[in-house]
Amino acid sequence: MAHSHSHSHLPADANARRLLLAFSVTALFMLVEVVGGLISGSLALLADAGHMLTDAAALFFALLAVHFAHRPSGPRRTFGWLRLTTLAAFINAIALVLITFFIVWEAIQRFYHPQPVAGMTMMVIAVMGLLANILAFWLLHRGNEERNLNVRAAALHVLGDLLGSVGAIVAALIIMFTGWTPADPILSILVSVLVLRSAWALLRESVNELLEGAPVSMDINALKRHLRRAITEVRDVHHVHVWLVGEKTLMTLHVQVIPPHDHDGLLRQIEHFLVDHYQIEHVTIQMEYQPCSGPDCHLSETQPDHNHSHHH
Repeated sequence: MAHSHSHSHLPADANARRLLLAFSVTALFMLVEVVGGLISGSLALLADAGHMLTDAAALFFALLAVHFAHRPSGPRRTFGWLRLTTLAAFINAIALVLITFFIVWEAIQRFYHPQPVAGMTMMVIAVMGLLANILAFWLLHRGNEERNLNVRAAALHVLGDLLGSVGAIVAALIIMFTGWTPADPILSILVSVLVLRSAWALLRESVNELLEGAPVSMDINALKRHLRRAITEVRDVHHVHVWLVGEKTLMTLHVQVIPPHDHDGLLRQIEHFLVDHYQIEHVTIQMEYQPCSGPDCHLSETQPDHNHSHHH
């Protein structure tokens, strides 16, 4: 069992600093938008504040992930606290879905009973929100964001949020120049759809991770075939389990091999294969010389959907 973990602490700290700044900017303006939405009577601002909440939360989880990745694991929590970010993402996603439903419900009410909206106040706050988003996006896009999935996800969130602020500005302009207040609930529904989209993606990913699902991008049957083809000594691959903890992919598998001259060499070869082709650094390999016998062995060949039958 080999672990090749390379952690350079400098980028992580730089990431953490940028994330913290972006989080502070976003969280502050979320509050400004909530207050502004209540004062001006604008639902689009409240919807955009909901959108900013998704950003603030995404940035917060990214910060948590950076923080907990460096926390040592102990005998009780052998993976450390990495799953906590997934749990937080799950709770956040559910909260977002509820917020979205509330805003859409309120918007529908407003079509029947239009409310006065202070266009100018709405405009000023929407523009400030847009500037805050641009600042947060710029903070996240400086430096090595391509290395950190969390930072990239957070940057995408903020980009989606720019659209929300633009929506609020458009609604404010329409109300200022024409006095047509339904523009506000209409745009709040459009922004809500954006929020719902990110919330749904977040919910799907976090549920998959909490249910110990394999990473969505990974085809396990293809991995088995690939491993058999790539390494001549490998006869069969079975009992494959892949799951995620935080952003770390973990894997256990049984490999039936031709008895090698160099047992450790072959083990390392399989490990390198999994790191190089599938970025799996944390793997437990059980090597066997006898063909696998038992109901589980060839289950995956006949029923491709049952990779996760847990018989250990």
